[in-house]
Amino acid sequence: MTLDKESDPQAEPEASQPLTPEQELERCRKELAGEVDKRLRILADAENLKKRLVKEKEEFVKFAAESVLGDLIPVLDNLDLALLHGRSVAACKDFVMGVDMTRKIFLDILARHGLEPFGAVGEAFNPEMHEAVGSQQAPGTPEGQVLKVEMTGYRLRGRLLRPAKVIVSQA
Repeated sequence: MTLDKESDPQAEPEASQPLTPEQELERCRKELAGEVDKRLRILADAENLKKRLVKEKEEFVKFAAESVLGDLIPVLDNLDLALLHGRSVAACKDFVMGVDMTRKIFLDILARHGLEPFGAVGEAFNPEMHEAVGSQQAPGTPEGQVLKVEMTGYRLRGRLLRPAKVIVSQA
């Protein structure tokens, strides 16, 4: 089935025939509608790009300190070890008090930058947040409960930086 150009209202008139003012007006309206549609699409793309860049910048700023804070976690571990071993020696009482104060100030500074410690005895084992380094039988304790925290875990603004290393109860 073929359509004659004369019977098809959408067909463009031949180039040799001059357009009537109505036809020219209709052609201009279609062209304008196409250009308006292009403009709206370009504006929408630009707005989406702007939103994506703002989101990426916020993510970058939010987690820019991640590697530095991750490198400082062993310092906290060493302070914890100094406190653990120093408390058993009476002659180190003043030293332990100084290390404890230093640790608290250091934790406060890190907390202001979004670092939060986690992992406590008695909480339920969560494989997304904890790393089981061992298990023990503990009568009267539900299976899968944290019995001992070997190493504190840390999150940076909700993102896991280091899992807590724990001993878990078994049945």
